[in-house]
Amino acid sequence: MWEYKVREVARLLAVSNDTVRRWVDDGLLSARRDNGRILVDGESVAKLAVDLAEGKVESDRGSSTRNELPGIVTDVKIDGVMAQVDIQCGIYRVVSLISAEAAKELELEVGNPATALIKATNVGVRKGI
Repeated sequence: MWEYKVREVARLLAVSNDTVRRWVDDGLLSARRDNGRILVDGESVAKLAVDLAEGKVESDRGSSTRNELPGIVTDVKIDGVMAQVDIQCGIYRVVSLISAEAAKELELEVGNPATALIKATNVGVRKGI
């Protein structure tokens, strides 16, 4: 049986450490305590990952998009009616092509927090994390 630390689960599921602890407290993840550390059962992490992806678990996402990567805007290029927005999401660089109007409306600037919303082959952008 593989066990993960809270921060490892948070990274795998792209959520905060507090969210993982809440899921443990709510019984969505099986875990045990070892010298004050929380060790989460790998099988329960795998099940929750699938349930989250399939929308079987309520989340506070407020969006129909299931794949959300929080990050920081690293570049915005606006040219005519289109904009290219680069977001660094942990170790991943996500590039989104959105309308210039949307980029301006979201007030996207380098250094701003943003979340990449990924569905099929399209990547949308939501202001904030």
